[in-house]
Amino acid sequence: MHKRSVTIDGHRTSISLEDAFWTELSAIARARGLSVNALVAEIDHARGTPLGTAKGANLSSALRLHVLDELKKAQRN
Repeated sequence: MHKRSVTIDGHRTSISLEDAFWTELSAIARARGLSVNALVAEIDHARGTPLGTAKGANLSSALRLHVLDELKKAQRN
């Protein structure tokens, strides 16, 4: 488990995730031309919305589910 600080909408927050999830989040962000902070902010904004894949989930869970979803999409292609 690794704790990192990120900035979302100008507010600092700490997130604890396993190293494997941080590695995948970094790869996803890099592939999309984003910083990890920007990707985390996108995921944060999506949770709690009807279109969000992790509606109502806490941020750490939303990040894990996003990574899982991206890996599943990659396997299908």
